[in-house]
Amino acid sequence: MAELTTERVTAELEGSFVVFRIGMRINTLWKVHEWLPVLRAMPKMLEELETDAESGLLGYDTKLGIRNHEVVQYWRSFEQLREYALNPDGRHAPAIQWTNQQMRESDAVGIWHETYLVGGGAYETVYNNTPPIGLGKAGTLYPATDRRRTAAGRLGLTEGDDVTYEEDGVQSEPIEPR
Repeated sequence: MAELTTERVTAELEGSFVVFRIGMRINTLWKVHEWLPVLRAMPKMLEELETDAESGLLGYDTKLGIRNHEVVQYWRSFEQLREYALNPDGRHAPAIQWTNQQMRESDAVGIWHETYLVGGGAYETVYNNTPPIGLGKAGTLYPATDRRRTAAGRLGLTEGDDVTYEEDGVQSEPIEPR
């Protein structure tokens, strides 16, 4: 089991970055021969990316379900994400060609992705009693104190003194951006 972060922390990444959500949906469970190759392709691509320190992949989380499977990836830049996607020598190009061909022949499996460009400081996070997840795996963790104590503080809108933080996290004063 991953080690828990037992204090309230926040994650930060220097500069802008990309959040890339990619997934598949199994539409026909009994057509294993059609969806299993799609499911098995992603771990191979992630392994390829992890072994290349220059790929631009900062970290990722996987979410597996009965029908829906998703990977949330954090990238240094859209250019690096696009370069990987289009690289004819990488695992992605042949996998997506095969998958697209399969989807023309059958609707047993579907694939999707969403790309978000995140400007520096245009996000905030907080984690407590969890192992590093999401941006917490991709960025650097800091104690959620001082200016990092509140969501508005982490976003740079206040100095972190905008609300009284009680043990249950209930906001007792309105947020006034500075």
